[in-house]
Amino acid sequence: MSNKYFDDHTDRLFKAILTLRSVEDCYKFFEDVCTVSEIKAITQRLEVAQMLREGKKYADIEMLTHASSATISRVNKCLQYGSDGYTLVLDRLAGEEKGGI
Repeated sequence: MSNKYFDDHTDRLFKAILTLRSVEDCYKFFEDVCTVSEIKAITQRLEVAQMLREGKKYADIEMLTHASSATISRVNKCLQYGSDGYTLVLDRLAGEEKGGI
């Protein structure tokens, strides 16, 4: 994991996020903390990551998500060489959808 983000303030932010107990809590917190554009960008990246894992082609992902090829490429790079954050979250979401978590 990269240490470029590690500091006490970022730790506090992540600890704050971990206190959220429902999707409704998340909506309330992120609406206050982020702009609509920031939330949409994060949402889009997660969708792109899911589609890349499913083996969808860049052109199809662009058409379905309206993500730029640069965003798709960046997400793909994270999936291939990143800290496995997307994989961690997507695996857990898949487990929830199957009733496992």
